[in-house]
Amino acid sequence: MTEPDQDLPQWKIHGERVIYDNKWVQLTLMDIEPPGTPRFEHHVVRLHHVAIAAVVDDQDRVLMLRRYRFVPDKWGWELPGGIIDPGEDPAGAAAREIEEETGWRPTAGLKHLTTFQPMVGMVDSPHDVLVGRGAERVSDAPTDGEEAGTVAWIPLKEVSGLIERDEVLGAGTLVGLLQIMAMGIPGETVTEGR
Repeated sequence: MTEPDQDLPQWKIHGERVIYDNKWVQLTLMDIEPPGTPRFEHHVVRLHHVAIAAVVDDQDRVLMLRRYRFVPDKWGWELPGGIIDPGEDPAGAAAREIEEETGWRPTAGLKHLTTFQPMVGMVDSPHDVLVGRGAERVSDAPTDGEEAGTVAWIPLKEVSGLIERDEVLGAGTLVGLLQIMAMGIPGETVTEGR
């Protein structure tokens, strides 16, 4: 692995001012100065830190939700996940969201796969992606009605087809599914056909 060039100058951040702020989103203007470029203001959207989880059963099926998202005006499949509450760790938040959104509770600890930023040039919203093996049914219906959708166990071997048909929504879902398909679940051997 190559080391990053430490001799390259960093952008100077002279300050930040809030343009809009509520409990869901914050819009700021950052006063920045890239190397060799005049100083200017750049918009930054700050969103919550979220946790997303893939729960895989002993038949290599992943727990997913099919639901409608009004922003893209589209139905699609997603992994359960949501905002990490104050004082909550990513694994705890993911387990809570799985149960609220699907009626299933993970039976094993969720393992961290990766943390990523879905749009690093303008949006600050860390996404933790976790994975776990196994779940038990604890409710016949999701408890979070706003997030309700069709809950299903999707065979991992069918996921690439969903992606090809543009039936998977959200960067976190894509990152989690692609990671599992490429690398398997941490601590397990990748099986043929994934």
